[in-house]
Formats: sequence, structure tokens, C-alpha cells
Amino acid sequence: MSESAALGELPLPTEPDYLRFSRSVGSWLTTTDHKRLAILFAVVITVFFFMGGAAITLVRLELVSPEGHLLTSDTYNKLFSFHGIVMVWFFLVPSIPNTLGLFLVPLMIGASDLAFPRLNLFSWYLTVAAGACTVYALIAGGVDTGWTFYTPFSTMFSNTHVFAAALGVFLVGFSTIATGINIIASVHMLRCPGMTWFRLPLFVWSIYATSIVIVLATPVLAISLLLVMAERWLGLPIFDPNRGGDPILFQHLFWFYSHPAVYIMVLPAMGVVSEIIPAFARRRIFGYTFMVYAILAIAGIGFFVWGHHMFVSGMSPYAALIFSFLSFIIAVPSAIKVFNWTFSLYRGQIGFGAPMLYALGFVGLFTTGGLSGLFLAAIPVDVHVTDTYFVVAHFHYIMVGGSVSAFFGGLHFWWPKVTGKMYPESWARFAAILMYFGFNLTFAPQFIAGYLGMPRRYHTYPPEFQIYNVMSSSGAAILAAAYLLPLAYLTWSLVYGARASSNPWDATGLEWSTTSPPPHKNFVRQPRVVRAPYDYHPEGHSATIGPPSYQREQELLP
Repeated sequence: MSESAALGELPLPTEPDYLRFSRSVGSWLTTTDHKRLAILFAVVITVFFFMGGAAITLVRLELVSPEGHLLTSDTYNKLFSFHGIVMVWFFLVPSIPNTLGLFLVPLMIGASDLAFPRLNLFSWYLTVAAGACTVYALIAGGVDTGWTFYTPFSTMFSNTHVFAAALGVFLVGFSTIATGINIIASVHMLRCPGMTWFRLPLFVWSIYATSIVIVLATPVLAISLLLVMAERWLGLPIFDPNRGGDPILFQHLFWFYSHPAVYIMVLPAMGVVSEIIPAFARRRIFGYTFMVYAILAIAGIGFFVWGHHMFVSGMSPYAALIFSFLSFIIAVPSAIKVFNWTFSLYRGQIGFGAPMLYALGFVGLFTTGGLSGLFLAAIPVDVHVTDTYFVVAHFHYIMVGGSVSAFFGGLHFWWPKVTGKMYPESWARFAAILMYFGFNLTFAPQFIAGYLGMPRRYHTYPPEFQIYNVMSSSGAAILAAAYLLPLAYLTWSLVYGARASSNPWDATGLEWSTTSPPPHKNFVRQPRVVRAPYDYHPEGHSATIGPPSYQREQELLP
């Protein structure tokens, strides 16, 4: 095992778990417990996930027909803008760091809480305030700039509620910065005895690297949106070319944040998958040290590739060549991680539980998205497919197919630890397979349509593209069912699910050495780590829904 507290060696707590520690509404709204705040963040992002999903459902219904009879052009623009703003900044960016990250990082490093518990609570209220601004923008009439807020349209021409939407993103950015500072400080200051840097689980490494990216990059987004608000409100000539401003400056500022933001979404997903695959293959993670350096390399190089979003903006061909080269380079550490996951599976005794199916789905979808990214790194191809559905398919394969699959995988993997209940495994496996099938049916046709020239953000289009849009809309219906199923059976499990043991997967890691759910302070006494992580015996039994430890404990239950 990776810890001296190897599942059963640490005394189990006798105090109430964190869910029963205090049950009043006020205790939840004023809590500083990292586990409860992770639950509160999960509730908020779930609401926004389905709001953004409802918006894109109407968009996909509109695109079934080339003539577009369901929505007006203005309503269409507002719906896809709201979908992008909500899904990027209120779901994808905080999904894993602010839920699984907040819940698990203190447990994984042997701490009782995060370094700044009150800052954690403030971060949640800031997210709620930001969400209120964004919802107000929707109710008051919407915003039609797209999620990118490109100038000069957002500053000079749009007559929608750009200020309120930008203010919402501005505030949620500071919420993520607060979370990032908390994670960085906690990993540096609160690791238990023996938890050296190279004994950290890869999930902790990924959240730590993501937090560094958040703290360094998000202020650039914040100042960019502040300048947009200042130009709209005060009339400052920042991006107005008629008064000496430069609209291309906004693109540089925006993408300097927004390309690292891709890795804010993907790095935590990589960490989740790096925990699931060893547990269900009963093998050590292959090349742990290389995996750590790959995580850090992705976080670092991600700051130097923003220009590939601007190949058609008129930049110098020499600058474009450098950005193209760096965009190919960043594929190397990503490929290292895919190879290492694959080799971790080699000769493993693989159990195909729901978390593993989601993790394998992530590997497949992320690899597809990454390979399509090589096309966009090549300048001639990028010029051809810029602002087409090829780009839409690419970033959805990375940010939605990859990150959301990993999020659901992590949710299923740690659900017994978070709630103390087991979910119906057959339904969970069905949902994982349905999600993979529905996602590919939704977005794979968009690669073809985009390469053939179908532009994105148009609500009418030539009839020859209808077959691809019908396929995409059909896949979106399947994907919606795959997203709703877990909401149903996970909610069911809270009432009717079997009681979970402390470690139903026979996994290594400090989080599995305490009760399910954990107590208020996580551990009875501080654990001490003496071994490297992922200490799975290569001949260990297969991890399925009923590994021996789970079955034995269930037999003893009344």
C-alpha cells in the first residue's frame, strides 16, 4: 500500500461523519468543511450544467432543418452564447477542481482540511454571486457575443446584456483563483509526515498544477473583461480602432488565458483517470515520475501556444510558425500520458466497473481530440477549417468528451467515499457506454461537415449539410439521456443504495483508509506515509463492483 495507514491499520473514527455532524441548513451555508463545500459546489455546477444543456438542446433542434424554423437568428445567437459561457466557466473549469478536488486533496495528503477554510467558503459565495449575474443576463434578454466576448462587437455594437454576463465571468474567475491559492498552500503546508512530493497521488499533482495555471492565467481574463466593461460603461478607447484602440489586443489577452484554460479542464481529468486505471487494472501506474513531469510540462507549455487561435488574425508568419511549432510540442507530454495509461493496462487484471468504462472512454475521446488538434496546429489546415464545425468538434472532444467522461468516472469512483452508499452498477455501466456512443454520434459528423466548409454559429445552412446535423442532433438526444441517467440512479442510491465499506475498490490512497463517509476532521490521528503510491500487487485480484473486501463486509451486515 502507499501508506502505513494501509486500509485497516488506522483506527476508524467514532464521531459522526461529515454529513451527520450538523444537519441544519445554517450549518451547511456557513460551513468551512472542505467536504461540505465540495458538495455545495457540486450542486451549483449541476444546476448550470443542465441550464447550459437545455440551451444547446434548442440549438440542436434548430439545426435539424437547414431553414431553421424554430428560433429567430437573435434567439439562436443568445442561446449558443449562454451555452458557451455557462458550460465553460460555470461547469467545465470548476467541475473537477471545485468538487472532487476540494473533497479529496486534504484526504489524499493526510490533512484535516484546506489551508484557508474561510477562503473556501468565500469562494463558493462568489460563485453563487457570479451565477446570479449570468442568470440575470439571460432573464433580462440574453447576450449574443458568444463565450469569447470578441471586440469590437462586444464593446461597440452588441445591444444585449454584455456587462452583466462579463461581470459574472469576472467574479467566477476570482472564485477559481481563491480555490487555486487554497490548493497550492495546502499541498505545500499540510502534507502528512512521509508524504514527499514524489509520493503524492497523481490526482493531487494534477490539481496542484491546475491551481498554478489558474492563479497565473485567470487574472489576465479578469483584466480583459474589466477592459470590455470599462469601454462599454465609460467609453474608454481601449479596443476601438477609430480612436487608437486595437481589437486584436483583446484576442491576445483572451487566448493567453483561454488556451491554458483548456488544461484547467483537462489536467484534473487526467488526474482522475490516473487514479482509476491502476485501481481497476490492479497494476502500479506505469512511469509515475514521467507522468508527474508530463503534468508539469503541459501546465507550463500551455502558456505559450495561445497564438494558434489567431492564425487568421493577420499575425506575422514568423510568429505563426513559432506558435505552430509549440502547438505540436505540447502534444508530446499529452502523448506520454496516453502511452503510460496504456502500458498500465498491459497484463493487468482489468475489472470493467463503471469508473473504468468512463476512464477508458476518456482515453479514447481525449486521444481523438488531441489528434484533431494536430490538424489545427498545422497553419494551412487551420486556415481552411477556422470558424467551422471542425473546430467545434475538436474542442468538444477535448473539453466535453474528455473532461466530462473523467468527471463522471471520478464521481462514480469516489461516490461510495463521498456518500457511504453504492450505486446500481449495471445502470452505471449502461450510462457509461451510452455516453461514449452518444458523444461520438454527436460530434464525429461535425468533423466532416466542418472540413467540407460548414461554418459554426449559423442557424441556417446549405441543405447538403443536413445529414450531418441530423446525426449530431440524434446523438445529442442519446447524450442527454446518458447525462440524465446518473442523476437518477445516484439520487436513488442515496436512499436505497447498499452501504459502502471504507474501501469498496480495494484501492490504495489515504482517502480509502478512513470511513465512508469520512468524519468531520477526516482522520482520528494523523497518518504517516512510508511507501510510494499505487502499490498494487501485479497478481492482485480484479477490481469489480464486488471485490473480496466489499463482499466480505456486505456478508457481515445485518
